[in-house]
Amino acid sequence: MSLKDTKKSPTPKPKVVLVLQGGGALGAYHIGAYQALEEAGFRPDWVSGISIGAINAAILVGNEPDRRLNRLEELWHDISRPEGWTLPLDGTFHRLANISSNLEALAIGQPNFFTPRFPNPYFAAPGTAGATSFYDTTPLHGTLERLASFDLINAGPTRLSLGATKVVSGEVVFFDNTRQVIGPEHVMASGSLPPGFPAVAVEGELYWDGGCVSNTPLEAVLLDQPAGHTIVFMIDLWAAQGAVPQTMDEVLWRQKQIQYASRTAQHIDAVATKLNLRHALGQQSAVSHAARAVDPAVPGEIALRDARMDIVHITYQPTADQISSSDAEFSRRSISARRDAGYQDLKRALREAPWFTRDKPEALCALVHKVEDGEVTTLPATQPTTGGTVTMKRSAA
Repeated sequence: MSLKDTKKSPTPKPKVVLVLQGGGALGAYHIGAYQALEEAGFRPDWVSGISIGAINAAILVGNEPDRRLNRLEELWHDISRPEGWTLPLDGTFHRLANISSNLEALAIGQPNFFTPRFPNPYFAAPGTAGATSFYDTTPLHGTLERLASFDLINAGPTRLSLGATKVVSGEVVFFDNTRQVIGPEHVMASGSLPPGFPAVAVEGELYWDGGCVSNTPLEAVLLDQPAGHTIVFMIDLWAAQGAVPQTMDEVLWRQKQIQYASRTAQHIDAVATKLNLRHALGQQSAVSHAARAVDPAVPGEIALRDARMDIVHITYQPTADQISSSDAEFSRRSISARRDAGYQDLKRALREAPWFTRDKPEALCALVHKVEDGEVTTLPATQPTTGGTVTMKRSAA
């Protein structure tokens, strides 16, 4: 169902939040996901990203709505190369082509993105930039300035949050255009995953990729929960669950999935549970002493009673041709396939439109809608009043 259809209803238009997880070259999945949202009229009011999600987010927020998709396409075209394999590929040959593409990225970098350092960091003088990373991301700075308007980002028609990790303290922070002036360095800091990429200095402090601690930028939304109805489209690139590996390459891939999924399900459940607890406390009384004891940042009485959040959680499911280094495999064939997967998965969620469910328990204000294996499953977090859970399944159209 299109967001345009909600205009027929007297209820206010919901806020739309787009949350983009990190995952390197897998981030092409975000292109198709955004395309499906755009076609359905779900233009985001807020975009939160980490790593490649931060780069994609900056391109989206840094362009007028009618140019966003084209600019995103331009980004991924510019950071990839023409195919070296011209014949149709299947099975083993497809994997070999992907391995070749990955080796190319490792050996010579990606255009307009990163280049290998020379000499190797093990031979560089300690304390220099070349001693702490294998690649130089200077080309990305120019790409961001060319494809995104930072004046537009800082004008604030669309909110932007970017997660990064402080190198010294290990603390995850979110740069936000409602609190500070955002520049290319903030975006690059969010995507500087060591040891490949160097730490980036922002206002005198060094930052690495937010995925060093948590690859899920949903937490930024909880820190400043919007009032009213919010639909969060959370686009993940790493599946927490997977099959038992049968080869060493599958072991390496599964290890990355577990690491970079960053306990997404637990994060989402924690967010939904906290929102439902706030809602229950708000229903029982105004902002009482008990409510503030649970969460000193609890919003005002009206926000507590009106807040409602639907989290639509969609995760990229890799195909059999993917390799353990697919996050550093930028072939245009793979980019196109990942984009198409994002488009189809979001279209499935939009057809179901689970945020319009009429059987939501009254005690809940937050529901999680998981899109997986052709189905949309709705799972609210644990209800603070009963301790139970409610599950609603719908077959995808």
